[in-house]
Amino acid sequence: MELASLIHQYHNGFIAKYGDNALPGHLRALGAIQRCRTPESGELYVQCPDCDHAEWRPLSCGNRNCPKCQNHQSSLWIDKQQEKLLPVPYFMATFTLPFELRQLTWFNQKEVYSLLFKCVASTLKDFGLNPKNLGAELGLTTVLHTNNRKLDYHPHVHAIIPGGGVDRRRHLWRRGKEKFLFNVFALAKVFRARILQQIKDVGLIIPDDVPKKWVVDCRLVGSGITALKYLSRYLYRGVISEKNIVSNENGEVTFKYVESESGETKSRTLKGEDFLHLILQHVLPKGFRRVRDYGFLHSNAKKIRTIIQLILHVIIQQLLPRPRPVFLCPCCKTPMMIVSFRRNVSRPG
Repeated sequence: MELASLIHQYHNGFIAKYGDNALPGHLRALGAIQRCRTPESGELYVQCPDCDHAEWRPLSCGNRNCPKCQNHQSSLWIDKQQEKLLPVPYFMATFTLPFELRQLTWFNQKEVYSLLFKCVASTLKDFGLNPKNLGAELGLTTVLHTNNRKLDYHPHVHAIIPGGGVDRRRHLWRRGKEKFLFNVFALAKVFRARILQQIKDVGLIIPDDVPKKWVVDCRLVGSGITALKYLSRYLYRGVISEKNIVSNENGEVTFKYVESESGETKSRTLKGEDFLHLILQHVLPKGFRRVRDYGFLHSNAKKIRTIIQLILHVIIQQLLPRPRPVFLCPCCKTPMMIVSFRRNVSRPG
């Protein structure tokens, strides 16, 4: 079941029902996904060097919300993160905005999402620097998600954290506890206070019914690579895989998801235009970065990260650049050469 075909079928219904509130980014994503791998996205003329077979091949749209695109980018991100892995336990902390703040967040996405990143990072870094906890500088990889398993609007940030940190004053690596990082109730209390104050400081009005207690989760996730691969699924290819769209009948679309509490596979059915709205509400503002690194995992901290790897006896393997996918000749399976390019033209009959 292709998302592009669903957009084609339910586009007019979506515009009629949600067009007045649709953001420019939503409409751009709709158009890009619908054009993906069609001549409207442009075409490459490719030729086989062995058998001289030649043909026009349509390009992908490159939109980060398209389920067919940017698999290469996702793989490159995983490669980059693997080069930073350390032989220590890893933890994943999840900071979630309460339901009462979601409407405020929806109408002020860039501002609140940025504050969410800022407060998550500052809270974790300060807990790490506290001598009662670790007394060292942490490294963080943080990823913004805006959906739950059912694809409802549910903004939260995951932080992947190596279990240890750098004591810059003593030039030491401080190893954390094997199965515990920080007290989640204390994390939630500090995070709540900081982000509410930041929201006030930028001039936004906080609802009166914001709860006193917020939820922060922090758990051991093993070597870290499993959690990173899980997060990478939602970085570049939208919030739903086309294989999870199970039916399109009588104007209704059904998709499946795995319930987090029970682990059971369940399904959800919506009218076609409502399904498109559900998907598009997770399109981020143009240019907004969904993933950010902090501390010794930041791209500018390569020197200190190399020292940490030497201290921990990490065998640093330089990964070869991952090659981009190539077009294979349908006749002899030889990689084809790109000869020319054209955009938005119809192929002659």
